[in-house]
Amino acid sequence: MSTIGAIIQILFVSILIFFISGRLIGSNVNLFRRVMSVIISVSFTTFVFWYTFIRENSEYHDYDGVVSVATLLWIGSMLLISMLIYLFFELFDPIALDESNGREHGRKSIFIKMINYWRYQKRLRFVLKVAVTNGITRTVKYARSRDTDRQLAIALRTTLEQSGGIFVKFGQVLSTRKELFSPVFIEELIKLQQKVKPMPFEEVEMILKENLPFEIDEVFSFFEEKPLAAASIGQVHRAVLRHSHEEVVVKILRPQVKQIMREDLSILLEFADWITARSQWAESLGFKTLAEGFASSMKEETDFEIEARNMIQIRNILKHSKLNVKIPKVYEEFSNENILVMEYIKGISIAELDKIEEFHFDRQEVARTIIHSYLEQALISGIFHADPHPGNISINPDTGELAILDFGAVCRISGQQQEGLKLFFIGIEQGDPGLLYDAISMLINNKDDINRQELEQSIGQILLRISYVKKIPTDETIYSIFTVIRESGLQFYPSVSLALRVIVTLDGPLKIIDPDFNIFDEAKKFTNKYMKTSLRKPLTEPLETMDKIQEELAILIPNLRKIPRRIDQLIRKVEDGKVILHHDIFSDKSNSKFVTQLFSKFVLLMVGITFGIISTALLAISQFIETAYAIYLNTAAYLGLFLCSILLVRLSIQAIRDMKRKD
Repeated sequence: MSTIGAIIQILFVSILIFFISGRLIGSNVNLFRRVMSVIISVSFTTFVFWYTFIRENSEYHDYDGVVSVATLLWIGSMLLISMLIYLFFELFDPIALDESNGREHGRKSIFIKMINYWRYQKRLRFVLKVAVTNGITRTVKYARSRDTDRQLAIALRTTLEQSGGIFVKFGQVLSTRKELFSPVFIEELIKLQQKVKPMPFEEVEMILKENLPFEIDEVFSFFEEKPLAAASIGQVHRAVLRHSHEEVVVKILRPQVKQIMREDLSILLEFADWITARSQWAESLGFKTLAEGFASSMKEETDFEIEARNMIQIRNILKHSKLNVKIPKVYEEFSNENILVMEYIKGISIAELDKIEEFHFDRQEVARTIIHSYLEQALISGIFHADPHPGNISINPDTGELAILDFGAVCRISGQQQEGLKLFFIGIEQGDPGLLYDAISMLINNKDDINRQELEQSIGQILLRISYVKKIPTDETIYSIFTVIRESGLQFYPSVSLALRVIVTLDGPLKIIDPDFNIFDEAKKFTNKYMKTSLRKPLTEPLETMDKIQEELAILIPNLRKIPRRIDQLIRKVEDGKVILHHDIFSDKSNSKFVTQLFSKFVLLMVGITFGIISTALLAISQFIETAYAIYLNTAAYLGLFLCSILLVRLSIQAIRDMKRKD
C-alpha cells in the first residue's frame, strides 16, 4: 500500500472518528477539544499500530482495500482513546466566574486556559503564603480573648493589605460591618487604604469612542480631562451635553476590570473556604458567606446598566416624596454597561460639613431628612440605597438640598421583612423584649429553630445594657443582636442583614451632622407616623380608598360567585368517593426533567455494566474452548467490553458537565 494511500486512509478514518466521537460524547461539545483529542488519538494509535503490527508484517504493505481484524482493532482503539482524551480535557477544564451564569463557556483556547490556570494557582499560593506568614492560621484557632482578637485583627488586616487588589476592597467593606465585627476588628480594617492612579485621558477617550452611540464631540460640548474621583472600578469626569447644555457626570469603567475581578474574586472565595475550614470563628461568623456576598455585589458594581436601573427605580420612588432629597437623573441614551452618564448635582460631601463657615440650616433637621428618606425607601417601597457612607451623601450649602449618589449597591426587602423591621425599631426604642422577639421571628429564615424563652432572655439582657440612657449606641446594639442570633444558630435573611448594616453605616454620617442624633428614636417616630397615616388614609383620601376597594372587589366578586357551585361539586365527589389526595412529583416540570434524566443515566450505567459483566464472562468461557467457536466468543467479548467503555466514558463526561453547571 503506497504512502499517499495510507495517508488518505488515515485522514478518512480521522474524519470518521471525529464525527462518531462527537455523536457519542453528546451535545455542547467544544470543537477545539474534539479536534485535539482526535489528532492525539490518531497519532498515538497509528504509531502503536505501525510499531507493533505493520512493522513486523511485511505482507500487510501489499494488503489493498481489505479490512482486517487488526484494522478494526486499530479504528476501535482510536475512537475509545479520543473519547478518553476528551474526558481528560473536560475534567481539567478550569471553571471561571462569569457575570452571566458563573461559567466561562470555552471561548478561549486550551493553551490560554492553561496559562490562566497557572497564573491563578500562583496567585492563590501567594495569598495563602501571606496568610500563613502573618500567623492567621495560629490566631484563628484561639479567637477567644481580647488579646487574641487584636492579634487576629492585625493578621487579617495585614493579609488583606499585602494580598492587594480586590482583597483590600474586601477589607474596606468588612470595616463597615460593625454589626458583625467587634470594635477591635473595625479599628484595624479601617486602616486599609487603596491608592488608585487615574486612567490617562487617552484611555478615557478610547473607552468613550467604543461605547458612545455618536462621536464624543457630538455628545459633549465640554469634557473635563481631570477626573473628579478615581477608584478601583472606574473614575468620574464632569462634562456638558452639547444639545441640552446640561451639566453631567460621566462614570467610566476601567478596561479589563471585569477580567481582573473575576480572577481575584475566585481566589478570594478559595481563601474564604480555606480560612473557614481552619477556624470555628470564621465559620460561625459566616466568613465564606461574606465573601460570596461581596463577590456578587462586585459583579453588579462592574455593570453600569444595573446601577442605572437602580437609580431610575429609587428616583421614581422619591419622585412624590415631601423630603428634600434628590437622585441624579440617568441619560439612558448615552449609558451602557461600561459608561454611565448622569445629572451633575452641586454639593459637598456631608463629611466636609464642618468646613462650611456659615451653615444656615438646622443640622438635626438635615439628619432627620436623611434617615426618613432611607426609611421611606426601605419600609414603604422595599428598595433602598445600600452604601450610605459620607462620600455618597452630599448637600448643597446654598439650598440645603440633599442628594444620594452611587447606586452600585441597593437592597430589596419583602413586605413581611418591612413589617418586621418596623417592629424591630419600635421594640429597641421601647425596650420591649417581646416586641423585639416578634420582629426577629419575621426577619430570620429558620424560625422553626427558635427557642423563644432563651432568645427573649438574651434580648432582654441587651436591652437592659442600653436602658435608662439618653443616646442608644447603634453599632453596639446591632452588633450584640447579631451575636445573639448567630450564637442561637439562627440566621437573618441576607436582605435583612444588609438593611441592618445600612442602619449601622448610616449612623456614622448622621453623627457627623449631629452628634446627638438618635436613629432608633427617629425610626420609631417615622414608623408611628406612617402607621397613623395608613389608618387615617380612608378619611383623608376617601376617593382613592374607594377606588382601591372597587378594584379589590372587582377581582374578588367573580370568585365569590363560584363558591356555592364549587362546594356543591365537592360534596357530590365526596358522596361518590371520588375525592383522592394525590401528589405527583412529575407535575412539576423541573422535577420531571430531573427524574427522567437521572433514570436515563441509571439505565445507561446498568447497560454498560451488563455489557462489561457479560463480555468478561464470555472471555473467561472462551479460554476453556479449543474449537473455532472460541474466536467468535472472543470477538463478541471484546466488542462488548468496547461498548461498555464507550458508555461509561459518555456517562463520565456528562457527570462532569453536570457538576460544572451546579458550580
